[in-house]
Amino acid sequence: MIDAATLAEAEALLAACRARKVMLATAESCTGGLIAAALTAIAGSSDVVDRGFVTYSNEAKNQMLGVPMATIAAVGAVSQEVAGLMAAGALERSRAGIAVSVTGVAGPGGGSAAKPVGLVWFGLARRGAAVRTESRVFPGDRAAIRAATVAHAFAMIRAALA
Repeated sequence: MIDAATLAEAEALLAACRARKVMLATAESCTGGLIAAALTAIAGSSDVVDRGFVTYSNEAKNQMLGVPMATIAAVGAVSQEVAGLMAAGALERSRAGIAVSVTGVAGPGGGSAAKPVGLVWFGLARRGAAVRTESRVFPGDRAAIRAATVAHAFAMIRAALA
């Protein structure tokens, strides 16, 4: 279930996109579609949300977004490179002006010293601009990490619109 604060953020983000005539695409791994779900929970969001890619497996990242399997093998799915390629692939395969991507370790297992539970890499691609990537390590359980990931993805989109 999407909480009221997230819905309010989604509504404000959709309004900002409408004002700038920008469509969005999402490419999600660790959130499993939560970013798109929050946006599309708002009635009328279809004028802003073009599409969402849920690419939980490495094969999906490759087949749906064009992320090379060699890159995933070399650096891992949870990496700066893959996050950037996911965002670029979503932009390329959509009508969107902005695409956001997330790939991370939501836990409770799967973490390592190099890639701890809570690590999320984000990508943001805009038409005519270089892809931007950044990472965060969020505290908490799986639900908290995923919720924080959605909030940060929204913040990245807002910043790109500014």
